[in-house]
Amino acid sequence: MTILKRITTAALGAALLTSLAPAQAADDTIKVGVLHSLSGTMAISETTLKDTMLMLIDEQNKKGGLLGKQLEAVVVDPASNWPLFAEKARELIAKDKVAAVFGCWTSVSRKSVLPVFEELDSLLFYPVQYEGEESSKNVFYTGAAPNQQAIPAVDYLMNELGVKRWVLAGTDYVYPRTTNKILEAYLKAKGVAADDIMINYTPFGHSDWQSIVADIKKFGSAGKKTAVVSTINGDANVPFYKELGNQGVSAEDIPVVAFSVGEEELSGIDTKPLIGHLAAWNYFMSVEDETNDAFIDAWHAFIKNDDRVTNDPMEAHYIGFNMWVEAVKKAGTTDAKAVQDAIIGVAVPNLSGGLATMMPNHHITKPVLIGEIQDDGQFVTVWSTAGTVVGDAWSDYLEGSKDIIADWRVPLACGNYNVKTGKCSGQNY
Repeated sequence: MTILKRITTAALGAALLTSLAPAQAADDTIKVGVLHSLSGTMAISETTLKDTMLMLIDEQNKKGGLLGKQLEAVVVDPASNWPLFAEKARELIAKDKVAAVFGCWTSVSRKSVLPVFEELDSLLFYPVQYEGEESSKNVFYTGAAPNQQAIPAVDYLMNELGVKRWVLAGTDYVYPRTTNKILEAYLKAKGVAADDIMINYTPFGHSDWQSIVADIKKFGSAGKKTAVVSTINGDANVPFYKELGNQGVSAEDIPVVAFSVGEEELSGIDTKPLIGHLAAWNYFMSVEDETNDAFIDAWHAFIKNDDRVTNDPMEAHYIGFNMWVEAVKKAGTTDAKAVQDAIIGVAVPNLSGGLATMMPNHHITKPVLIGEIQDDGQFVTVWSTAGTVVGDAWSDYLEGSKDIIADWRVPLACGNYNVKTGKCSGQNY
């Protein structure tokens, strides 16, 4: 974050205005929405997040619930259909009267539901890395912003592996396109020539990677160390890595660093072609910490399968859910406005031995880890930040964004404040 952003944020921060009105729920339970694809191309990633939420709700109920009531999960399946996400979100909020929703994976699904949450003034906890360039008073971004994943990953490849040529490969939707726009600007600012950057997009569920991998091999044969930065999402990853193996592209030749491939995506597939390739996340199952050990044990007991893995978005739900619980306790109500105010500054344990804190821009603090894929589908951490990194909603590397901050504290209460013009645009309350 730029010095100008930090100074302005500090200067404009004010005392938190918290509503302490008691909850007025008529029902005997507090309903919690779970909005994840259980079918379609994203089910490979999202089904586990539904199960994670069921486990967290079950554990909270065993602790006595919340505000003297039990929690009730309301699960819907938007089926990897982006417009259906909005319909299901409206159903959860307006019909089922959920207190908060935990869900979405792709940015296109989040963009689909965002107007619904803002219109109905409900709360979404979004658990997956995303492209930034957004801050809503109704959304809490518990996954990584680009400065907590993409930028550190590129720095690692550049500084530690000596990468000079870059393939930015992604699924064709908003997250890869915006992230790659940021990365392209960042690479060029670092002196990388345009000819040393190759950008490629493929549809969701893409399966024929033969010609694309051949192009990557050709691009990497120019005598400069080459790497692939992958924002490929969903089940398209399986044939992509398989084709890399088919064409003999090893991690030593052209390493791939992925932002959407974790333990869940690697489980059940042959990882031999993937050994040595990399992923950038904020958590790995292999992290050695007592809190992580307890979480893994609880997950295996709940899912009744000791072979099931944990992953980064699961940790994000763990953090987000616990933050919501603490904010509800602090506010004394599940009322959206009161929780929005109460949650800023709330800190809860992450699974790496530290704390995650909700910042005024509705992003959280996170460590950054680079992991190398092993033959058992796990990751060995090869690099990490010394501490946690504050998520930046607006990129410091894009014109039109680098002068913008988000701060949802009163009196600013703005997700898009330009520190040069002194004006707030977009959603402002």
